[in-house]
Amino acid sequence: MILAGALLVGTAGCTFITPQATLEKYDPGDGVGIDVGDVQVRNAVAVANEDGDAISLILHIVNSGSRSANIDLQYQSDGEKTTVTKPVDAHEVLSFGNTDEDQLVITNPGVEPGALFPVYVQYGDHEGKVMLVPVLEGTGIYEDLTPPASAGR
Repeated sequence: MILAGALLVGTAGCTFITPQATLEKYDPGDGVGIDVGDVQVRNAVAVANEDGDAISLILHIVNSGSRSANIDLQYQSDGEKTTVTKPVDAHEVLSFGNTDEDQLVITNPGVEPGALFPVYVQYGDHEGKVMLVPVLEGTGIYEDLTPPASAGR
């Protein structure tokens, strides 16, 4: 009986001191995300065109608050600071970059595939945060999401 108890504790003892991986916050998928107040940005990635002179910013904005919000996305384009404001209604999810109609094309971003592209996200009185968005090649599943080849000219 003592031997069985020692064997049970010996084989299961690691689970008592090992932290559970399911409790750690992470971003599933290829993109990254951040929270700013009641607004969450999810699965943000940038897809570069073949020439490397433009990227398409793909992301989802979730407003879990009870009021609409004007979300400012700020980044470098053509060597200058650029701010794009996107209105998001309360309890709404907006997706950008999934089709030609809603593509956020950034010309001459100064990054290449494999790099991280900084995007500052802010709205209202909430303190903004910088999100480091991975820049991916426009191949495979991202082939249809690339900006036009002449977008950066």
